[in-house]
Amino acid sequence: MLKNKDHSSKKGNLAVTAVALQDHILHDLQLGHLSVADPCKTNVQKNENKTKSLKRDTTAIIDTGLRKSTEGPKVEDPEREYVLDPAPPALTLAQKLGLLPPPPLPLSSDEWERVKQRSLLQGDSMQPCPICKEEFELHPQVLLSCSHVFHKACLQAFEKFTNKKTCPLCRKNQYQTRVIHDGARLFRVKCATRVQAYWRGYIVRKWYRNLRKIVPPTDAKLRRKFFEEKFTEISHRLLCSYNTNIDELFSEIDLCLAVNRSILQQLDERCGHEITEEDWEKIQVQAAHREIYECSICLTPLSFHGDCRQAAVGTSGQRPRETVLLSCAHLFHHACLLALEEFSLGDNAPFHACPLCRSCYQKKILKC
Repeated sequence: MLKNKDHSSKKGNLAVTAVALQDHILHDLQLGHLSVADPCKTNVQKNENKTKSLKRDTTAIIDTGLRKSTEGPKVEDPEREYVLDPAPPALTLAQKLGLLPPPPLPLSSDEWERVKQRSLLQGDSMQPCPICKEEFELHPQVLLSCSHVFHKACLQAFEKFTNKKTCPLCRKNQYQTRVIHDGARLFRVKCATRVQAYWRGYIVRKWYRNLRKIVPPTDAKLRRKFFEEKFTEISHRLLCSYNTNIDELFSEIDLCLAVNRSILQQLDERCGHEITEEDWEKIQVQAAHREIYECSICLTPLSFHGDCRQAAVGTSGQRPRETVLLSCAHLFHHACLLALEEFSLGDNAPFHACPLCRSCYQKKILKC
């Protein structure tokens, strides 16, 4: 009898141990659909639990008619780090019986900080995600208790596909996860660095282009091109500064031509007609009344009809200089007047001006 009892108790203990280990394997691998219990009963229990939770969550609402103050939604800190599974999983039957060690307790903040420092030293956040092989950028990122880093969506898809909770790299079971933002922070720094590099490059290129416009290059061809562009720019600036009204320019030219024609007509009227002998006699009488006896250019005496022979005898063989009469009734030595006309390069015949009255003249040489 005792042997039968011992044998039956051993069989019972063995059955309990097998069930406990099977339950632990199911919970460890998260195989909920392989439950040992009857699936029909489990579905009924799930429906009952749902109805109980709904009844517990329902609360009566009384409408008082008062206007309720609508508060805006609370904005969460995007940089806040938090643990996804703060509560430890429930103990399985095998762990309660002492067949297997209990799960590890949740990591403290100091332990999470050490795990994070180990991940930073490994540079996991700077590398692409080991599952999808893409950069973390601004996507949600999770840190495991084994110091490995993944995309949050990638890790959830991996757990759903494998139907177990093991690290994709080190195969650690029942890890703990914490949401971090190291990848997003590094991505922002990278973007800011790239933007600053582009901006500095733009500023330097702009400064260099302005410098090329001011400082001539040392190369001969580039230097020649530089000064050609400068000369073209200056010419264009001068042309733009001028008044380009063609009608006004042509009207001003016509006015200048009319004034010049009137001046030339006046000169032709005064100097263009030929003076007759009678007019020369009148001009000579007018010059005699002025009693002009010396040349106003060289300030030496003039020679007239009666003085020619006396001047020829009194001057030791020198020939007397000829006297010229101008139409303005002034008298000069012919040689002095010719020298003055050659000296006055701005005046051209027949528009020479008299040295005394500054009027145009015609001249006649007086014979001794």
